[in-house]
Amino acid sequence: MAIMHNPAHPGEVLREFLPAEMTVGEVAARLGVSRPHLSRLLNGHTAMTADMAIRVALLTNTTPESWMSNQVKWDLWQTRNKPRPVIEPLPLALAA
Repeated sequence: MAIMHNPAHPGEVLREFLPAEMTVGEVAARLGVSRPHLSRLLNGHTAMTADMAIRVALLTNTTPESWMSNQVKWDLWQTRNKPRPVIEPLPLALAA
């Protein structure tokens, strides 16, 4: 398995799609969400949900799967870099 480097939060990626002349409020209105909710996403303070991935995909002409994949990669990277308890694996099943 390849070593994963710190991926960008989906909100950071979404920022790159937004026209500079559009306000967060204008984009939020197009998405049908509140300005504070979109702001939290853009600033990496909330996750890309499946519902938001569908909305963002429609807005950006991308796929919801790409947005969800980005969120999973970000979540895994964040979690892998936190301390966790030692977990003993289950024994392998014996061949029948």
